Amino acid sequence: MTLVLFLLGGCLLVGGAELLVRGASRVAVAAGISPLVVGLTVVAFGTSTPELAVTVGAALSGEVEVALGNVVGSNIGNVLLILGLSAAVAPLVVSVRLVRFDVPVMISVSALVYLFALDGRVGRIEGGILLAGVLAHTGFLLYRSRRETAVSREVELPGTGADLEIGEGPRWIRSTLFVVAGLGLLVLGARWLVRGAVAAAASLGVSQLVIGLTVVAVGTSLPELATSVLASIRGEREIAVGNVVGSNIFNLLAVLGLGAAATPEGIPVSTAVLGFDLPVLIAVAVACLPVFFTGYTIARWEGWLFVSYYAAYTCYLVLAASRHDALPLLNRTMVLFVLPVTAVTLLILVWRARRQKEASVSGESGE
Repeated sequence: MTLVLFLLGGCLLVGGAELLVRGASRVAVAAGISPLVVGLTVVAFGTSTPELAVTVGAALSGEVEVALGNVVGSNIGNVLLILGLSAAVAPLVVSVRLVRFDVPVMISVSALVYLFALDGRVGRIEGGILLAGVLAHTGFLLYRSRRETAVSREVELPGTGADLEIGEGPRWIRSTLFVVAGLGLLVLGARWLVRGAVAAAASLGVSQLVIGLTVVAVGTSLPELATSVLASIRGEREIAVGNVVGSNIFNLLAVLGLGAAATPEGIPVSTAVLGFDLPVLIAVAVACLPVFFTGYTIARWEGWLFVSYYAAYTCYLVLAASRHDALPLLNRTMVLFVLPVTAVTLLILVWRARRQKEASVSGESGE
């Protein structure tokens, strides 16, 4: 019965997110919002609704480790797994605006959550601050989009059929029904998913934190995975990247903020999360900057590098939970070899990108 609940919950989450994104994206495109902003807001928020439903539901039911692990694990998976797979399918073009503003926002918010968690808890007041942050960020994005050059209303989003016009009664009503039905399925699916995950953790002797960081996090990130990979295949690469960055910002500000604000004592943060998972979250966010900066593209090999790091992160969690003898070897391999080689590679890429930019500028001035 536990397995049935878990599988049904995951299916309802994916189906609900699909309906939500399909309806919301049609309305957003009809309003004339740019593809990048749609990816950062409507698509990102819609695909992050499973995380919102799971985190708030888990927090209210007292399963606080699942609530926190879901947010942190989803953000790490969004970058390493989802963005990595999207780039492995087709190299992604990154907007200059994303590198200069939205990725630094993601890094700053990740660091802010870490600071909030230093006392062992993300409290109600801190949750309210995070919620205010998502309102300010979203308002700024929409304001900036409105000030930019009007984009074509013929932009097509993955699977949205962006031909909706405001005022077309039947289509407008249908899109609204998609949003309402999607939200309903998400709430029900989240409840079943959390119930199944907690029961599985108890029966297998695995901690709720590890279940939240892995199984629940990947399960609630399936809408982001489907949306970003499909957007990459169809050439809507701004939406693919914007979806990941926007989802991470939304998860930290809205999902974690609402989860903390909804519980009287906030969300406690264990020493394991504070000492390992949150630093990994910040490192993953920071790693985006040099990867995005090098030519404003994410190459296929960089995508596979991200995916391999996610596999290593998952292996670490499983080995640590089971206290396997191979854990020290994995630690030494990551610290002494993999991480230094990756850091040196990224530095070389940044240096080459700067040299190419300087050579291009000097060539243009020579002409």
